[in-house]
Amino acid sequence: MPRPGARFRPVFTPAGFAAAAIALFILVQSLVFRNAYEIVLSAALLCFLLICFIAGTLGAGRFAGLSPLWTVPAPLGANAAEETAVAGLDLPVPWFFRLHFVVRGRFFPGGSADGCRWSAETSAAPGGGPARLTINFPMSGIFLGESSCRLRDLFGFFSFPCGIPGSRALTIRSAPCSGNSFRIEAHSGAEDRRNKSADDQERYYMREYAPGDRFRDINWKSSGRIDTLITRISPDTQEKVNRIEVRFRNYGPSGGPPWASLEELWLLDRAKAQLARFLRSVQAEQAKYVLHVRAAEGAWDIYHEDDLEKFLDELAGLSFSPVRQEGAADAPAGGGRENLYVFSTPCDSGLTAFLMNATRPVFLFLCRPVPPGTLPGEVETLHLRDFPLGGFAPPFRWLKARRAPSRGFANPPLVSGGRILPGYAEARW
Repeated sequence: MPRPGARFRPVFTPAGFAAAAIALFILVQSLVFRNAYEIVLSAALLCFLLICFIAGTLGAGRFAGLSPLWTVPAPLGANAAEETAVAGLDLPVPWFFRLHFVVRGRFFPGGSADGCRWSAETSAAPGGGPARLTINFPMSGIFLGESSCRLRDLFGFFSFPCGIPGSRALTIRSAPCSGNSFRIEAHSGAEDRRNKSADDQERYYMREYAPGDRFRDINWKSSGRIDTLITRISPDTQEKVNRIEVRFRNYGPSGGPPWASLEELWLLDRAKAQLARFLRSVQAEQAKYVLHVRAAEGAWDIYHEDDLEKFLDELAGLSFSPVRQEGAADAPAGGGRENLYVFSTPCDSGLTAFLMNATRPVFLFLCRPVPPGTLPGEVETLHLRDFPLGGFAPPFRWLKARRAPSRGFANPPLVSGGRILPGYAEARW
């Protein structure tokens, strides 16, 4: 994704340029017809513009080293209307002038290479203190831009660049999706990790019996006292780790990532939201689980909350990838039949073949277009009008709402024991 470059911006605003042109025209016309009244008015307006220009030029020179601090909350979520603070603008300025903080750049929804321009602006607070800048991105993605300062007069005639421009890169995560959390049942006994009192010291290096433990390791004496099967374990013995296999299939469309429509990017965004909700709910229920997530760009092992937060930041920038042959990529380690959790969209043309070759039960989270008869509360909607209203300038083809392809996924094939958990999304005005 390209980094936006700096552009030359004149100190005259459109209003200032128009005022100067009109004043010059009136002055020339009044000199020709020798109209003293018009000569005075046009000369006064030109003198006023000249005074503002000189004051603004000198003031902007004093702020050449200005570098305001823009504090953006992390993580930054989509459709959240986050209020950010800009410190360092409460400085003495010439009369009728005020410092402004401007952010310009390109927003890449869903990590797509086809981005859209975005700009936002705020001014110094009248009573001092940090200025407030509200930012609201309609969906997840990456923003690459530049922050700068401008010294502007209250009449809107001049805008002088000042301070040191700074580059900004923001990662915007998907907004939370609707629905209930998905729960996974444990396949082994739960270890007792609570602190033990002196009376329970005998159980400190023991845990509850789990299917698969050897009978000779059962401590029958302790088990009889507490009416629970207790298994002896060595302090150096590593506990059994449950591994959850997850596939995020961010494949499609056939035309490549630059040609993805906004509707298709919205389906991918909702699939990301479903994946984030699934990972959080599993980690909250079973903190000992290791979550192994594989996508088109690579694989991640998530052991604890910090790993999950880093993965979610990377997930926000993932876009569509071309479909490729995966072979036996879904084969579980050790040849078992543990469940496989798959997140995909109808843009994934290789999903049917993937499911037909699966050797274990698959739980498919499929974010798809809205079928007839779906209740409004079950549909997550992206409003196209939020882009121009929010200061975004998307490609024109994005503003033409059309139904995303369904790819014929009315009844995807699943291995016995699997399940389809659909989610519905649409884009409209």
